[in-house]
Amino acid sequence: MDVIGVIGLGRMGGAIAQRMQAKGHSVIGWTRSGRRVEGIATAPDIATLVAKSDTLILSLLDDTAVAAMLDACLELDLTGKQIIETSTVVPTLLQDRISQIERKGATAVDAPISGGPDLISVGACGVFIGGVDAAAARAHATLSAISGQIFHVGPLGTGLVMKTINNSMLQCYFSGLDDMMPLAKRAGIPLETAIGILSGGPAGVPMIADRIPKILGQDTTVGFTISAAYKDNGVFQRVAQAYGLTSPVLVQSGEMQKAALSEGMGEDDPAALVSAAYDRG
Repeated sequence: MDVIGVIGLGRMGGAIAQRMQAKGHSVIGWTRSGRRVEGIATAPDIATLVAKSDTLILSLLDDTAVAAMLDACLELDLTGKQIIETSTVVPTLLQDRISQIERKGATAVDAPISGGPDLISVGACGVFIGGVDAAAARAHATLSAISGQIFHVGPLGTGLVMKTINNSMLQCYFSGLDDMMPLAKRAGIPLETAIGILSGGPAGVPMIADRIPKILGQDTTVGFTISAAYKDNGVFQRVAQAYGLTSPVLVQSGEMQKAALSEGMGEDDPAALVSAAYDRG
C-alpha cells in the first residue's frame, strides 16, 4: 500500500490518519500547529513528510492554509505522487495550480468529505471526487479506506461543487428546524416527540436522526462545530456566486450560525441549534 502523508491533523485530518492506519496504510502526519494525533507518526517538517509519502492528503481549515500548503508542496519533488485535497475551500485553489502540479510529475484531485470525524472513523462518510479519470481512480482506491460512498462527479473542482450542493441541503434543513421548533414548543409538543417523528418519517434525514442524543442533551460530544459550519457556509456561498447564482436559504443559514456564534455556541455541535430553537419558543 501507498504511504499516506496527512497534512493537517485537526479533527478531520486526525480521523483520516487514524482510519487510514487502521486499514493497513503506513501513515505519517504533519501540521503547522505541531498538533499530534495518538498513534500517528509525525514528520518534523513538510519536506520530510512529502519525501516519505506516495499520497498527500490535505485536511486544512481554510483557503489561506490550503494555498500555503499547496505552494509549499510545489517547492518539493512531487514525482509520482498524488495530492488529494479534502478541505472545504474554493475549488480555484487547486484548479489554478494543477498545471504546475502536473509539470512536477504529480496528479491531484479535489475530494471533499461530507460527514464529521465520527463518520470517518467508521468508514461511513461521503466523498466527492473531482479530477481526470485516471487520477480519480487512484484517489478512489486510496480513499476506499475511509468510505464506501465515493463518487467521481466530474472534472477538477466539481467535488467541492457537489459537496456544496449536498451539505447546503443539510444547512437548509437546520434552517427549517430553526423556524419550526419554536412552534413545537409553543404548542406543547415535547422536543423528543417532535424530533423523533420528523426523523422517522418522510421529512426525516439521517443526519438529524443520528444526532437525536445530542439534540436532547444525552450526548455532549462534538463531531463538528457550529463555527466550522459557518466557515463552510461562506465557502458554499462563494461557490454558488462563482457560477452566477445566489442562495437565499444559505444566507439565512449563515445568519442563524452567526447569531449562535455571538451567543458563545461556536464550539458546540450543530445539534445545539435545534434545542436552542425549541427553547426560544
